[in-house]
Amino acid sequence: MKIRQIGLFALLFAQVGFAQNTENEKLVEKARKIHENVITIDTHNDFSVNNFTHDHNYTENLDTQVNLPKMEEGGMDVSWLIVYTGQGDLNAEGYKKAYDNAMAKFNAIHKLTEEIAPDKIGLATTSKEVRKLVKEGKKVAMIGVENGYPIGTDIKNVEKFYDLGARYMSLAHNGHSQLSDSNTGEADDVWLNNGLSDLGKEVLKEMNRLGIMIDVSHPSKEAIKQMFELSKAPLIASHSSARALCDHSRNLDDELLELFNEHGGVIQTVAFSSYVNTEKDKAFGDAKNKVYEDKAEKMGFEVLSWGEVRELDETERESYIEKYKKLVADSEEEVEALKQTISPVNVSDFVDHIDYLVEKVGIDQVGISSDFDGGGGIDGWDDASETFNVTLELVKRGYSKKEIAKLWGENLLRVLDEVEAVAKEIQKA
Repeated sequence: MKIRQIGLFALLFAQVGFAQNTENEKLVEKARKIHENVITIDTHNDFSVNNFTHDHNYTENLDTQVNLPKMEEGGMDVSWLIVYTGQGDLNAEGYKKAYDNAMAKFNAIHKLTEEIAPDKIGLATTSKEVRKLVKEGKKVAMIGVENGYPIGTDIKNVEKFYDLGARYMSLAHNGHSQLSDSNTGEADDVWLNNGLSDLGKEVLKEMNRLGIMIDVSHPSKEAIKQMFELSKAPLIASHSSARALCDHSRNLDDELLELFNEHGGVIQTVAFSSYVNTEKDKAFGDAKNKVYEDKAEKMGFEVLSWGEVRELDETERESYIEKYKKLVADSEEEVEALKQTISPVNVSDFVDHIDYLVEKVGIDQVGISSDFDGGGGIDGWDDASETFNVTLELVKRGYSKKEIAKLWGENLLRVLDEVEAVAKEIQKA
């Protein structure tokens, strides 16, 4: 009798397991169909100009988180490539160096889309151009400017950046700029502009006039509130998450979310582990860094914090990143083994932020970003080849195809259209 009962229980468990596997397969199949039929837009990907040469570029599967083969594998349609400039001195020498850096990055993007791989990727500046390129089967590059510092004190540079394809810009990064205070001021409560400077306010008006989306992801809270007050067009956060879930100054608190609720715009939730779950990120990061430090010591290489890396000049930063990537590759097996005992920040943690933002501001005002090659990446979405995993998690949580389409790109494209419409009205007046 006991033997028959055990056999019966085993059969029941086998049937339950089979049913679960079948259900999982159905979810994956459903997610695949959705993923293949929506436009997937990642609004924040950093890059190095060294990877945009004729001999070494994004047509190859480089050891970058984003490149064309990885975009193809993961089903990522649109990458906003970022003209990033670290904050430097607020003087003529600093502005010239920043401007030259920005121009080099603009030129690199144009070289990729016009000379290196025009048959594979095109540059888009409007929603119509995005849809056309996707329909043609090409990948799409768009341009965002992270830190308005390269403008210097010449407001004409705003239009120059627009003409080169920039369709969003933040007025500060880590450190106060001549245009806006940064969120980093929270650390010591020292401010330069008490929000936006007079020049920053003029730049904001010029962005409205031209049709450049104003990005609030790095400026201070006071600066963001002033942007909402002054802008005639909706704002975006190109790569920020919910502060209520992760108390980091780079995230948006409920008061700022309410301003998005009132004024429109879109918040592109960011898959940057320390902005998603600081505690989990620190626990896993400490264990991972111990692995890196032990291996780095043998290599004669010093591991720096991401903040220290950002402070390096362009050449030093490129050199450091190359060495760091080798260290990471050499440590892959040991780091993977850590996941058996310490959970890293993962796709589920990331989608928790999407859920929260949707609850607070509605499905029409939330989007998705990674900050790949700029510190972003989480377990399960650590490069563009894993993009499908985000869609799968959204399907598991009950989001419909229409909602997923909005999150992956339609909301962002709608805001781009709205900002363009405001610009046309201003230019008519």
